[in-house]
Amino acid sequence: MELRPLNDRVVVKRIEEETKTAGGIIIPDNHKEKPSQGKVIAVGKGHRLANGEVKALELRVGDTVLFGKWNQGSEVKVGTETLLIMKEDEILGVLH
Repeated sequence: MELRPLNDRVVVKRIEEETKTAGGIIIPDNHKEKPSQGKVIAVGKGHRLANGEVKALELRVGDTVLFGKWNQGSEVKVGTETLLIMKEDEILGVLH
């Protein structure tokens, strides 16, 4: 099943963080925070302006993005994957 976001929304798959610290200590699942990085897997067509034109999004499929801890969009389950749908302006930046 494929998910196509509408308008200025993007679909992001979280990138799981390491379960071990640099010193070799294993972090249990119940103490891990949800990751705030992800990979863009789908983008909408863009934001509709007041004059009716559509402004294309800056994000592209494959971008690795950083998003805020408290504005993590809407979590949806598609098949066996858990994905996030969020607006482009909720994304803080693109990692290179």
